[in-house]
Amino acid sequence: MYEHFFQCPYCWEEVSMLLDPSIIQQTYVEDCEVCCNPIELTPRFEDNELIAFDAQSIEQ
Repeated sequence: MYEHFFQCPYCWEEVSMLLDPSIIQQTYVEDCEVCCNPIELTPRFEDNELIAFDAQSIEQ
């Protein structure tokens, strides 16, 4: 597992998520550990290295 730190698009706090580098690219939703709002995460790996990461708010 790969720990990645980023800024929540809702509360702007720095949070971390564990990402699975065995899956090259995926999109999924996970709640912020600080404010509990849902974040759409899109990590992309190449050779077990994180090469792209996007965290978007989900309009509710």
